[in-house]
Amino acid sequence: MHRIILFLIYIFTLTACNTRHVAIFEDPKFNTGDNMPWASKEYVDSNWRSIRGNTGSQIFWLRAHCKLTEPGEIEEQLGINVYGFGSFEIYWDGALIGKNGQVQTSTQPEIPGTESSSYLIPMELATQGPHLIAMRITQANSNDYDREIKFKISPYKELIASPLNWLSIMNMTAGVFLVAAIYFLFLFINSSSKDKALLIFCIICFLFFALQVSEYIKFYITIPYSYFYTRLEIIGIITFIISLLIPLYLAIQFQIKWKWPMMSILSLTLLAIYMDNYGHYDMTAWYLSLAMWIVALIIVSYAVYKKENGAVIVLIGLLSRLLINYVLYYDASLFISFNVVILCMLYLQTIKLREAEQAHQQNIATSNRLKNSLLKKNIQPHFIKNTLTSLIDWIEESPKEGAIFVQALSSEFDILNQISDETLVPIQQEIALCEAHLKVMHFRKEIHYQWSTSGIDPSTNIPPAIIHTLLENGITHSMPLEDGNIRFHLAYEQHPGWHQFTLSTFAKNRPTTGDRKESTGFQYVKSRLTESYQQHWTFHSAATTTGWENIIKIYHHT
Repeated sequence: MHRIILFLIYIFTLTACNTRHVAIFEDPKFNTGDNMPWASKEYVDSNWRSIRGNTGSQIFWLRAHCKLTEPGEIEEQLGINVYGFGSFEIYWDGALIGKNGQVQTSTQPEIPGTESSSYLIPMELATQGPHLIAMRITQANSNDYDREIKFKISPYKELIASPLNWLSIMNMTAGVFLVAAIYFLFLFINSSSKDKALLIFCIICFLFFALQVSEYIKFYITIPYSYFYTRLEIIGIITFIISLLIPLYLAIQFQIKWKWPMMSILSLTLLAIYMDNYGHYDMTAWYLSLAMWIVALIIVSYAVYKKENGAVIVLIGLLSRLLINYVLYYDASLFISFNVVILCMLYLQTIKLREAEQAHQQNIATSNRLKNSLLKKNIQPHFIKNTLTSLIDWIEESPKEGAIFVQALSSEFDILNQISDETLVPIQQEIALCEAHLKVMHFRKEIHYQWSTSGIDPSTNIPPAIIHTLLENGITHSMPLEDGNIRFHLAYEQHPGWHQFTLSTFAKNRPTTGDRKESTGFQYVKSRLTESYQQHWTFHSAATTTGWENIIKIYHHT
């Protein structure tokens, strides 16, 4: 945490170190036409207009008078930044100091320049006092946009280095979110649970990486001014989606019950903001992020009230926006605010992953206990003693039947040994275990047990020994019918969204004495169902007019 604080302090310090301004500008003047003497410092422009007007594809000139408050020095030569649309030539006191694109003429088409460009002011012309900036311009592309042309004069090294310093921070954070997006994407792909919140967080990280790339790609490639607004539209769309997904992620993580009505209201609000402010790109991004922040603050405040794990950290991150907005300028505050919020979400996601890991370890421990319970339940001393006693009697009376008894007992133990380490087993293997157990119990109790199935899908899996456990329960608490038989029937049903196992016992139920505690067998069945299906199951067991019925219903979930 202290590293994050130091990192934020570094960012605040970096953004506070803005390039210093060493010039005072007068409002620019415009004139349509083309005359090279207009670049001269001595030319009188008192009759020029103060607004550009509709110049179409024609050449027009701009003249802006300024005053340098500090002279240029050898160690600190001055430069000028120009922000505006068009292709132009720029003159300082009549001397050409740079070009941006190619001005359109009768013989040459325009080659669009960039929206922002920097030029070095000659040392001999960078004296303290009044100077003239003159620009020969065409705006043949996107000429319906009358974008203001602005200037900034500072030491040239600062003009070049200042955006690069800020760019280094953005590159680092963009890289962090790209790596996070890839990591959580792989985590989601290889996860059996397919956590929706994890996928949404992955998308948010990737979108924030794309947002930062879209914002600062202008420093890497030359973007003609005619595509300047295309980039801003892309930024606006990405901001819109992020502003929608961040509250959704928080609502899912904190299990907000009223998230869908709230998300519907937020969606309509964001859409109204986007449409009402279309074309005002900075304002649109600001209002979109503000709406996101307000809704996220409501969600997280409620989560703090409910004492959700990690909610306090996220709330602190959201409230830090107030300080960030106060200290930093618009672009920096917007991106730093987003960074802080998503870093808090990353912290929240790590908490959830830790909880999932703890639950996984708990499941492993539970599984081991269930395995031991399964083995103990079927290899208890009294079970072995009674079975061996019956086996000796059968071998003495009928060696042939005794051999069948031994084979059935061996088959049951073999299957139990095979499935004891499994979480799910094929239903056919479970049925084979039940059939082997009924053969053993036939020899032990000298009762004829009948087994039948219907609707069984061989591809279906089931937690090990849960039907076997219910079968044992039926044997223990049932008496034969008048014909001396006890019948068991296992039915399987498949429906959209769920499937069901029904084990019916056709026998006389033994009388019970009052209420009894839940049997160990039922506890085992429920523990196994929870291990494999979490809470997506129901179990019903009750007496019927024909005996007993056990129903296990398993709900499908993604």
